[in-house]
Amino acid sequence: MSETFDYDLFVIGAGSGGVRAARIAAGHGAKVAIAEEYRVGGTCVIRGCVPKKLLHYAAAFREAFEDARGFGFSGQEAAKFSWEALIAAKDAEIARLNGLYLKTLRNAGVEILETRAEFAGPHEIFLVSEERIVTARIILIATGSVPFVPHNIPGAAFAITSNEALDLKRQPSSIAIIGGGYIALEFASIFNALGSETHLLYRGPQILRGFDRELRDRLAAAMTARGVNIHVHAEVDRIERLNGGRDGYRVHTRKGLTLEVAEVMYATGRQPNTFDLHLEKAGVEVLANDAVKVNDYGQTSVPHIYAVGDVTNRAQLTPVAIREGHAFADRVFGGRDVPPLDYETIPTAIFSLPEAASVGLSEEEARARFGSENVAVYRAHFRPMKHTLSGRDARTFFKLVTAGENGRILGAHLIGEEAPELIQLLGTLVSMKARKADLDATIAVHPTAAEELVTLRTPGNPYQPDDAS
Repeated sequence: MSETFDYDLFVIGAGSGGVRAARIAAGHGAKVAIAEEYRVGGTCVIRGCVPKKLLHYAAAFREAFEDARGFGFSGQEAAKFSWEALIAAKDAEIARLNGLYLKTLRNAGVEILETRAEFAGPHEIFLVSEERIVTARIILIATGSVPFVPHNIPGAAFAITSNEALDLKRQPSSIAIIGGGYIALEFASIFNALGSETHLLYRGPQILRGFDRELRDRLAAAMTARGVNIHVHAEVDRIERLNGGRDGYRVHTRKGLTLEVAEVMYATGRQPNTFDLHLEKAGVEVLANDAVKVNDYGQTSVPHIYAVGDVTNRAQLTPVAIREGHAFADRVFGGRDVPPLDYETIPTAIFSLPEAASVGLSEEEARARFGSENVAVYRAHFRPMKHTLSGRDARTFFKLVTAGENGRILGAHLIGEEAPELIQLLGTLVSMKARKADLDATIAVHPTAAEELVTLRTPGNPYQPDDAS
């Protein structure tokens, strides 16, 4: 350790990125401390993707019970669901994971400080609960993001966010979810499948802005068929409490739609958590959206201060934060030449019902970048074998976007069971710049849905919004 500072590395925030960076840096011989004001594990483990995935599993059981009848099972009607039991089981698992994260850090030799940490100077950190200042040669900001709730919508403060949705004591009989991204779709699917009347209100023309348009249209149709009420061009004007909230809420949109529901949830994205860190005391530059400004290597405007994960607003995904944190520690403390992360080939999944996943360029992006005449799109839209007996009107959708004479795979977009599992492998193909011919040369595994990916032969026409059916 440097004789000048208390620590070689001080990490503010013990989420996925911060924990990984602290552990790897300690492994390189650095003296490391990490500060966390809530629970170790961050958004993903404590109030994000992990508990949400557990609820997603629960939501899928209703369809599984119904589908089982087609395979000779009977008596599923007697299955009763308990929201309280589900939340208790989820809480127990999150507590277990929190303990594992603490154990991992301690075993790595990282000092854990259970307090809020704020900047007091370029190398100085104020520990709020301990009312003392410590110093560090290198500082890493890894404070993540928080749900965004608009301040200009009357009554918006009455709504819950994904944080509170995971801890509701009782399941609402009805809910209006405001938003059209990952979080909105996933919670809409969960509440709908578990029996709540569910409305999704999105101000834009179609859900999942930024994704492939065909995937967006087909997923919206599939979720609607399962009972989710999707309202587009539905910008919320105000929210009213009914009988002080005891009788629910009334949601008004600017185009005159009015809904009365038991609960309202905002899922309109997340914003970088830079509030009250006093970054100005260290001279760290912040962008207009409150994100910490960094270069390709996570370095801020102050050379010895870095940032990783959601707080930089580059790609708000847990694996991205982990990769950034690991790369930071290897570069700064391990002396390794780790290249910057390629943010264009990040696979991602939407744990909606049905599930969806995507990697690389959308068809629209590919045609704009490479010229429509140079882009070929391959599609498969079919009823999976499982549902030939279940009787469920469910379809699987696969789409590959390729370009150039060699048919390089630029993107893949999937809807259906196990789409998140498949996209992990397709992400490898996109990252390694594989060709369509590489898939063609692969022997199919039969009978599987995935075999359709290696048996696609005929390119289709450019997608038109009316084509989704």
